[in-house]
Amino acid sequence: MPSQNNLSLLAQAGLAPYTEKPGEEYMSDAQLAHFKTILETWRNNLREEVDRTKNHMQDEAANFPDPVDRAAQEEEFALELRTRDRERKLIKKIEKTLQLIEDEDFGYCVTCGIEIGIRRLEARPTADQCIDCKTLSEIKEKQSGR
Repeated sequence: MPSQNNLSLLAQAGLAPYTEKPGEEYMSDAQLAHFKTILETWRNNLREEVDRTKNHMQDEAANFPDPVDRAAQEEEFALELRTRDRERKLIKKIEKTLQLIEDEDFGYCVTCGIEIGIRRLEARPTADQCIDCKTLSEIKEKQSGR
């Protein structure tokens, strides 16, 4: 089942969760188009947020004489910039995923090569590993202390 966040993303893109047709081949043209729309909508929304932040910071930037007010504003801006930095990295990942769609390599685990699955991809459209490989990867990461 898609996450609540991605359900709103599907709604923004004017899409319902994908319903596979009987006998439909995995990553058919219709499925690829569905995920391309989701990813492009997500990327566009993130880019709009970047623009809003930039405008907000330009409009709200003030040189407060009170150090407490200045510190509060700087903290607010720092938080916004951290959020935008995470989103910038996500935009890169979305663009990488869109390229996989163009190359017709989307939907398959980069580790073992099996199908990732429609439901997992709707929950996390940038997923590049099946759930088993991702789980194993996270366990290894925890054990190595990264």
